[in-house]
Amino acid sequence: MLDQLKKSVLEANLELVKYGLVILTWGNVSGIDRKSGLIVIKPSGVDYEKMTAKDMVVVDLNGKVVDGTKRPSSDTPSHIELYKAFPGIGGITHTHSTNASAFAQACMEVPCLGTTHADHFAGPVPVTRFLTPEEIEAGYELNTGTVIVEKFKEMDYQTVPGILVAGHGPFCWGKDPHDSVKNSLILERVAEMAIKTLSLNSGSKELPAHISDKHFQRKHGKDAYYGQEGY
Repeated sequence: MLDQLKKSVLEANLELVKYGLVILTWGNVSGIDRKSGLIVIKPSGVDYEKMTAKDMVVVDLNGKVVDGTKRPSSDTPSHIELYKAFPGIGGITHTHSTNASAFAQACMEVPCLGTTHADHFAGPVPVTRFLTPEEIEAGYELNTGTVIVEKFKEMDYQTVPGILVAGHGPFCWGKDPHDSVKNSLILERVAEMAIKTLSLNSGSKELPAHISDKHFQRKHGKDAYYGQEGY
């Protein structure tokens, strides 16, 4: 099972390069085996073109390395906090993709300005608060996860599968590693659309709720009818 998860996590990390979501070593994808409570994650600072499935690092929910010869991603504590808080997810992606990171650096949520956004996120993509000096000193990466979880006390992580960490960048999640990458790609594209829309008309209004709700529900609601079964 872990060998299969390692392969899936490797492939998902390579998708970040394929979709132009990362340069250099800026990003990581992880996946979790819920039965064992073990997480597979990209090794820290390793070039994507050099990685193999054997390079993936396995950690437990306490952050202890249980398999692998390399150090896990420095963002591992953030991933762990999300897996603990969001039991319905199976994969997490973190990038510094340009447009989503621009919103994060501006400390602005990504507004739902059109139906492309509404098809995938039930409302604006939120942004966290800044970490305090005390939180950074106590555990920067762990508390990065904590402020994400804090935001979702008032939101549904399953209908808004992503967030912007203030001054930092996006985290997205999904049912598995590949799904989390897909959501990361979608977030980057709708962020790009939002920036271009607001540059054309800074007074652009959010999509009316009756339209945005329709688009989200037709894909994700109990009576969803978009697409085909099994695809």
